[in-house]
Amino acid sequence: MIITRVSLEEFERFIDRPENADRRFEWIGGEIVEVPSNPYSSEIASLIAFFMRLFLHQHGLKGHVTGEGGGYTVMGERYAPDAAYISAERQQALPYTEGHNPFPPQLAVEVVSPSDRVPKLLRKVGNYLAAGTVVWVVYPIEQEVEVYVPNQPVRIFGMQDTLDGGNVLPDFRLAVREIFPPREGA
Repeated sequence: MIITRVSLEEFERFIDRPENADRRFEWIGGEIVEVPSNPYSSEIASLIAFFMRLFLHQHGLKGHVTGEGGGYTVMGERYAPDAAYISAERQQALPYTEGHNPFPPQLAVEVVSPSDRVPKLLRKVGNYLAAGTVVWVVYPIEQEVEVYVPNQPVRIFGMQDTLDGGNVLPDFRLAVREIFPPREGA
């Protein structure tokens, strides 16, 4: 397998092409990586984003929750987490123009799809952590969530557990069973 590395400028030109308008890409380690999803993974990400947004609304908190279309610059690379949160204290308003948010999210959610490649996912997690971002890696098949917090050991949550917002979203609680809707054939 030949890996072609491209510059950030080449990546930006590539994603601006008309034929790529409805596709999602990330720039990881100098490679252009298409980020396809599937309906089940997308639903999980939407549920997590919904519960985060609902929490902000119910508690009168200001902040931004983005979905899989929101892109971020993280350690110089370009990522499109499936769901993400950034507080209004860190960023009052999100960029209105096209492109990636120059600030990394404070919480990034990556829902693992069958097409995801483990080395790319691990690189992203490492860069998120280096940028100070908390990462939830959601495994739909296993129905587990790995939680990565900078300078802490990874924690694994199963269907009987409850995720929390830690220092990023204090008092936020989300039962893992709430984010895994019934699967076809399961």
